[in-house]
Amino acid sequence: MVEKRKPIPVRDAIEAIMTRVKPLRAETVSLEESYGRILAEPIIATEDVPAFTRSPYDGFAIRAEDSEGASGEYRKQFTVIDHIGAGEVCRKPLAKGEAVRIMTGAPLPDDANAVVMLEQTVESGNTFTVRKAFHANENVSMRGEEAKKGEVLLDAGHFIHPGVIALLATFGYDRVKVSAKPLVGILATGSELVDVSQPLEPGKIRNSNGPMIAAQLKRIGVESRSYGMKEDDLEACLQIVKTALEEADCLITTGGVSVGDFDYLPEIYKRLGAEVLFNKVAMRPGSVTTVTHADGKLLFGLSGNPSACFSGFELFARPALLKMMGSRKPFLPYAKAVLAEDFTKANPFTRFVRAVYQETPEGAKVAPAGFNKSSAVSSIAKGNAMIVLPGGTRGFQAGDEVDVLLLGLDEGAENWMI
Repeated sequence: MVEKRKPIPVRDAIEAIMTRVKPLRAETVSLEESYGRILAEPIIATEDVPAFTRSPYDGFAIRAEDSEGASGEYRKQFTVIDHIGAGEVCRKPLAKGEAVRIMTGAPLPDDANAVVMLEQTVESGNTFTVRKAFHANENVSMRGEEAKKGEVLLDAGHFIHPGVIALLATFGYDRVKVSAKPLVGILATGSELVDVSQPLEPGKIRNSNGPMIAAQLKRIGVESRSYGMKEDDLEACLQIVKTALEEADCLITTGGVSVGDFDYLPEIYKRLGAEVLFNKVAMRPGSVTTVTHADGKLLFGLSGNPSACFSGFELFARPALLKMMGSRKPFLPYAKAVLAEDFTKANPFTRFVRAVYQETPEGAKVAPAGFNKSSAVSSIAKGNAMIVLPGGTRGFQAGDEVDVLLLGLDEGAENWMI
């Protein structure tokens, strides 16, 4: 007897997964190794930045009060008594009407409290004149104006991108505490599959899902282990799944989750005593996506159809793995865009359409990335986004505003968009 499955909303499916995610341990790596990881502790300022009051421009350091009364009709003159560059310090006291030639980043002399930019002066030998009065601290970078010692600059959970690397280096973090990476097992099922390197035979297809999932994992900085491809054999698949659960932190399978005669994963879940979080989602493609929980580990049963498999990973596995690594923004970032062409297909369930998103002078636009059946591969290759069309709608016209999930960006969103 075929099991009758009840679809649940996408939001409910995501919530069911995320409430069971357990964070991994933290580990310490070198600054050079930290790019692409998730911070496991806050970044705290170890000193003031700037560490001293300095000049943000090339120009002249002066006492502001000496410029009082300057105007276009009455220029004030200054005499240059010293020259300092970045990393140097002026030891000479400033008397009335004196100035120090100063380079960007150099510390302000003790007696100075303003900087005159070069373009604000008329120079003559070792003197220059100005035509305006300067107030105290004008054109000056004050000590600690960017960060004060002890200030929390970034909370734990941030993705470490090049800007975060610069921040870590600025404050002397040569060792960085990050969340450990999960090891994810990948198992492609189906007697119709052959390896990428093999010639095709009648009724066979190449395994595109395994390499695709491995690449999606790599894109979020997660390591994977392939458990190969397995023909539709219940006992053999069961043993591989058991081995994968012993060795990996999470398992992603592709295929075998429908209700056909050779779809064995539902039986495998039963034999494992796994808690089935859901086995049908109100979405297209990928409605047969199944997620279970066994021995504290998540098992993602994704569709064997490439586009459905791709969408299932991005919607369900990606945020779970990022949360496992402590990310504060595990969900795909989203935007609004204007549909560039008609999409007339009805949407009984929420539909995720592989798409090309672009920002133009007229605003953000998005269009389907071509052939969009669940078995399609070409639209995955062309797309950089997914259009999200609500269930219960009967098609959209060019010019309609739609929701879009953006793919391949460093950081995502804190909350699911729908």
